[in-house]
Amino acid sequence: MDVVGMIVEYNPFHNGHLWHVNEAKRISGAQYAIGIMSGNFLQRGEPAIVNKWARAALAVEAGVDLIIELPTVFSVRSAQYFATGGIQLLSRLGIVNHVCFGTETPDLPALTVAAQAMNDKAVIEAMRQTMKTGQTYASSLSSALSKESGVAESLMKTPNNLLAIEYLRAIHTYSPQLRPHVIQRIHANYHDNVITSNIASATAIRAALLENKPLIPGSAACKCLPASCANQLNTLISLGQAPIALESFNDILLSRLRSMKLDELAALPEVAEGLHNKISDAAFKATTAQELITFIKSKRYTLTRLQRIVIYALLGITKSKLAQFDELGPLYARILAFNDNGRKLVKEISQQAAIPAITKTAQYLTSYQQRHNKLTFLQDMLSYDITATDTYVLGSPSTQWKMGGQDFQTSPIYIPDSSNSF
Repeated sequence: MDVVGMIVEYNPFHNGHLWHVNEAKRISGAQYAIGIMSGNFLQRGEPAIVNKWARAALAVEAGVDLIIELPTVFSVRSAQYFATGGIQLLSRLGIVNHVCFGTETPDLPALTVAAQAMNDKAVIEAMRQTMKTGQTYASSLSSALSKESGVAESLMKTPNNLLAIEYLRAIHTYSPQLRPHVIQRIHANYHDNVITSNIASATAIRAALLENKPLIPGSAACKCLPASCANQLNTLISLGQAPIALESFNDILLSRLRSMKLDELAALPEVAEGLHNKISDAAFKATTAQELITFIKSKRYTLTRLQRIVIYALLGITKSKLAQFDELGPLYARILAFNDNGRKLVKEISQQAAIPAITKTAQYLTSYQQRHNKLTFLQDMLSYDITATDTYVLGSPSTQWKMGGQDFQTSPIYIPDSSNSF
């Protein structure tokens, strides 16, 4: 069985993702494709524009055989931990041979050299010294690699290259049996906010979704999406389930931050050097999440880092918890959606994996246990996924979708191979 894995967000699934899926299968020669997908909150510290089950179903309808959720405690992290969690989860499935990811620079040897150099003591020390001057992690790493190992700084200037290097680093450390493949991004860069062809960045598509609800048939944004995806997104919008953005949590987020003590703010991941004081002050001045981030943003703290910090606060994630989970790695494979090939993959995973495949949450954690009992490490990790969903639905445009406990009520979505609809 030849299986290619992809670590994805699909926020939302678009033509560029469809091209990636098809290319991943082609260049790897794999018969099956698995997507390790972020749940309801994402790596850049944002809520997904539509819920995880809908995004998973759209991906399976487009050709991914199986979508597995990347646990929240890895999906909302910086590139290093996001990549490590994804690669560890792929490895622990026991059936994946290949991993494929997109880059701005499709030079696997150069990216591999950079990944290996990141573990060099001289590079690590140079990076630490540069960060002390107020430079960001990415900027400090780029400078250190260039100075100590001769890696071109241009290689480190783009988000997908940085992620690719972290994937390669994690493969070397945790899963050397995985064969990496890189695919160059085409037509649109990661941060492009203008749609100029039928392949656009997810950033531009999300902006169109938030501006035009529902999407106008035949519009530039619609042309960037598979037809079934555009139709389903419009259905979710008409039902009041979408779109969801950080602004959807303005009041909840500010209430949470205003009620947190300084030591609780200091315990949030990625908070350092007195930032907790600045967050506390800003929380009482700001009237929206965007205002909050504007008040605390500086050269030292990137927008993405600050957004992740506010999501940590929203979900109750602490430094000590993440340190524990980083030692353990992903402890389960949560199935979100699958097709007929995916059904075969789930059967193989149940026989080969080092971790359990979860199709029914209540078999591993009940709502009573989540609130009252001492939890195992697996249950503790899973409880953050449940909290993420229970929080996420509060951002729904319509009140009818705000009920809690949906992780206990929603089964993995099956998409028959012959079906073109949900």
